[in-house]
Amino acid sequence: QVQLVESGGRLVQAGGSLRLSCTASGGTLSSYTTGWFRQAPGKDRDLVAAITSSNDFTWYKPSVKGRFTISRDDGKDTLYLQMDITKPEDTAVYYCAAKHLREISFLPDQYAYWGRGTQVTVSS
Repeated sequence: QVQLVESGGRLVQAGGSLRLSCTASGGTLSSYTTGWFRQAPGKDRDLVAAITSSNDFTWYKPSVKGRFTISRDDGKDTLYLQMDITKPEDTAVYYCAAKHLREISFLPDQYAYWGRGTQVTVSS
């Protein structure tokens, strides 16, 4: 089964940029529809962005659309989340997740594989 490891989370000033990475092992990322979720303290885990296994469709949470970009490098088996024009409300633990069926789902329990998360903190 695929294993996912996130990296790239750090402290960034509001308006700044950072890129999160999610590297897969034990499986091929292009076999899964994958997404980035985030969870702030006391809040639910929400889907931020997702990309289909066929790499032909992406979805973004409205509050990040135009600021974040999800992409996948199949040669490196790595999923990325480019975060630009960051805001304090983007502060959360960001998780990479993968699901078997092509359809994007907003429900965390539809994703079979998860990384451990990486902390992103945006200071005002």
